Amino acid sequence: MPINIDQLSEPELVDLNHRIVARLKFLQHVRAHSAMLEFNLGQRVAFEPPGHPVLFGVITKYNRKSVTVITEGGQSWTVAPSLLRRIKPVDQDAQSTSNVSKLSGP
Repeated sequence: MPINIDQLSEPELVDLNHRIVARLKFLQHVRAHSAMLEFNLGQRVAFEPPGHPVLFGVITKYNRKSVTVITEGGQSWTVAPSLLRRIKPVDQDAQSTSNVSKLSGP
């Protein structure tokens, strides 16, 4: 359903612009919120800020569009959820390795 903007007056175009911007912000907020729900508070994550090596830390707080991560070095970072990667707990790695050795035999 295309909109013919050639027929709109200047005030109508300004109103349409405000409505479009508001809708785009809402969609961005929903996308960020959905990405945040994939992570839990206290979960270990990794991320790579520009110009830095990969950092590891724990999610401590949900913000509007981001999460707060405290790194192993004690730094606090505000990170977009789309930049985070989950870290498997060490005991889970050890468990999966022992299960593989059990399956493959002596």
